[in-house]
Amino acid sequence: MEIDFVSKFDYLLILLPEVVLSAAALVLLLGDVFQRGQESSQSADWVGLTAAGSVLAAAAANGFLLTLEVTSGAPMIAADAFRVTANFIFLGATFFGLLFSFDWLEREGLDKGEFYVLVLLATVGMMVLGAARDLIVVFLSLELMSIAVYVLTAFQRSDPRSSEAGLKYFLIGAFASAFLLFGIAFLYGATGTTNLARVVPRVAEAAADGNVLLYLGTGLLLVGFGFKISAVPFHMWTPDAYEGAPTPVTGYMAAGVKAAAFAALLRVLTVELMPAADAWQVALWWVAVLTMVLPNLVALAQDDVKRMLAYSSVAHAGYLLVGVVSANALGRSAALFYLAVYTLMTLGSFAVVYHVAGKGDRRRHLSDFAGLGWRRPLLGVAMVIFLLSLAGFPPTGGFVGKLYLLRAAVDAGQVGLAVTLVLTSLVAYYYYLRVVWKMYFEEAPEEAPSPGRPGPSFRFSAAVCAAGILLLGLLPGTGIDAADRAGRSLTDRPTVESPAAGATTAGLDGPGATPASPSSESDGPSD
Repeated sequence: MEIDFVSKFDYLLILLPEVVLSAAALVLLLGDVFQRGQESSQSADWVGLTAAGSVLAAAAANGFLLTLEVTSGAPMIAADAFRVTANFIFLGATFFGLLFSFDWLEREGLDKGEFYVLVLLATVGMMVLGAARDLIVVFLSLELMSIAVYVLTAFQRSDPRSSEAGLKYFLIGAFASAFLLFGIAFLYGATGTTNLARVVPRVAEAAADGNVLLYLGTGLLLVGFGFKISAVPFHMWTPDAYEGAPTPVTGYMAAGVKAAAFAALLRVLTVELMPAADAWQVALWWVAVLTMVLPNLVALAQDDVKRMLAYSSVAHAGYLLVGVVSANALGRSAALFYLAVYTLMTLGSFAVVYHVAGKGDRRRHLSDFAGLGWRRPLLGVAMVIFLLSLAGFPPTGGFVGKLYLLRAAVDAGQVGLAVTLVLTSLVAYYYYLRVVWKMYFEEAPEEAPSPGRPGPSFRFSAAVCAAGILLLGLLPGTGIDAADRAGRSLTDRPTVESPAAGATTAGLDGPGATPASPSSESDGPSD
């Protein structure tokens, strides 16, 4: 089916997954209001199961996007394979995040409809962010995602740690949004447009002229995204916010929010701003090195497993930046593949932590994991798979993902990044294996409470995540092929038509700006 964006119905089709989730969020919000006062667990189950079902419906709608063919060259929303693949990662993070959270919400007495509504709205923001081809849409989608996650971080209002984490995240997020907005303004001043489909030749012209606004805008854009992906030195909020937030929300933040920010970063930097690579590649190289080194060293001293995983999440942002700095199709594909694996292992590891921690998330110390592998064998096996994959141990998906990133870095001539990735991964083995040692080689004190039996939704999600990690490690071919197609699709786009041809040209063009000819904007920079 051809889409030319002449009709508003075309936008409805191109945004069908987001429309499905938005409609489901509104239905859940109203449904929760009408069933308030009913204390039966059936009413709470209805809301949670409907939210999970709506995610599956959105996944089906996302698959439908593959049947669409965009004939207009300057839409505000992309419909390429990269967007579809990224959407499946976001929806997977949401689906398993919801299933993992059922037990926690019931245990803490917080099984309320607004939790599911906020998660769905945050997912809508993630999906639009990953598909945005206009800087204004990037900002709006980022705010939609962020505001919902701020509230989720402070969702456990009876816990001061949760309120503190929400406030810190909100304040730092506001600064990040300001940097991002200023960066967009400077880029608009340098290129005369916010439309990413039209910006490539204008960025090349501005870079050739040494336009100061281009360099300022790119730098501020990097700072804004640096906060969102928790890259050093913009990571200072991450350990405290992750530690204080409800643990299921922490896993969702570490997986979904980071995946969405990286999807946007890959699209904006490695394609649309590639002609200005001199303005960002060297700076991002140093950020990637620091983000791999510093958090791994700090994590060595952590005895709180949740805080340790928070620093681990920061370090993984450094690994993913290797794919961004590589700035080629292979780097984009490797980062996308690693995001899929990272989502599974991060959600699973944080879920095990909250289950062991018990009510109030009090038992998160390393000693609380002593003997877990013998007291809860299946839970222990799942945790071992998650931790070994985070460390990059074969034959897990984490190992294949890091190998993919190494290949991209070497192919791009970034040997220093490749060496740093290998060395820091070896350092990370120590603090991951400390948890495994505790689970299997130390006995739990007799007075230590044993973790309860997980619910069916938890067991199902943990089994699927663990199986997915092993499958991507043992049989990675299908996943690598899908990531490869998605990475290359970013530079495989239709021509940009002139406004005189009657096509809809989304985005803001500056006064007197002359659109480039179709032939000059038909493709992004080659690899």
